[in-house]
Amino acid sequence: MPAIRPRATFVAIALGLTSALACAQGFPAKPITLVVPFPPGGSSDVLARALTDKLSQSLGQPVIVESRPGAGATLGAAYVAAAKPDGYTLLLGAVHHAIATSVYKKLPYDFEKSFAPITTLALVPNVLVINAKSPVTDVKGLVAEARAAKDKLAYGSNGNGTLQHLVGTQFAAMSGIELLHVPYKGSAPLTTDLLGGQVAMSFDTLTPVVPFIKSGKLRPLAVTTAKRSSTLPDVPTLEEAGLKGFDQGTWFGILAPAGTPKDVVAKLNSEMVKVIHSPDFKKRMADVGAEPIGNSAEQMAEQIKSDTTKYARLSKEANVVID
Repeated sequence: MPAIRPRATFVAIALGLTSALACAQGFPAKPITLVVPFPPGGSSDVLARALTDKLSQSLGQPVIVESRPGAGATLGAAYVAAAKPDGYTLLLGAVHHAIATSVYKKLPYDFEKSFAPITTLALVPNVLVINAKSPVTDVKGLVAEARAAKDKLAYGSNGNGTLQHLVGTQFAAMSGIELLHVPYKGSAPLTTDLLGGQVAMSFDTLTPVVPFIKSGKLRPLAVTTAKRSSTLPDVPTLEEAGLKGFDQGTWFGILAPAGTPKDVVAKLNSEMVKVIHSPDFKKRMADVGAEPIGNSAEQMAEQIKSDTTKYARLSKEANVVID
């Protein structure tokens, strides 16, 4: 076997680097699609559009938001996992996808292996809300009502295996009550039924319910994060309400299919982080109760790994399994 000549090796490496650089410099050359795995109207849709409005300008190409809801956000994720890894099809992922790894028996993708994380977009607190027509005014009163109810009180979520689902099971277990879980395809239909009285409560993200809280149609009882929300500073945490150690929140982030060139991922990260840290984006997040993040791809990957382990334990304790 002939020896590889040093000069030939150097030329090959140089050509490879030149090709990668050209790829980054030429990207994007056409519109990018950001798949949102929930229906329009929820936190994911609001955050996606806040990002893409500015990202389209900075990249010089349209970034199109496409909704592909269903199956606890796993249908949209499966679509992106199977897409060509060229940076033109992206996923608005969420903590729900880290949970799905444990609760779904069969997934056509591996959330840690099938995607290339780009950056975490924002963290949105979840909030326990009820219809304002209810006489209940605090968590203690809600728990008492649940214990006295002839039938189980129903809570809605964004789908089986989502964070809202697990938050509800954890809340019920820690409160010593039983609740009926009603899954929806997203925040918009869930909020409609909550306003209509079809479900008694929800643990949805803050974004879709803030307008109804401000208008007096929904009553917030507690936020699920360890710290109070700056958007609802007078609303206590569940820990303050007596559920010690309760700390859950929903993060949203952008991912590409695994195998997407690293230079493309790096360019997308750089441009997205600029948008996320911009004054305009921060203001839009403050208006909807979200905390902008904008971290590195490596930091997002570590977050996914940590949450996958965390929710594997919680889903096992809650006995949440989906065929």
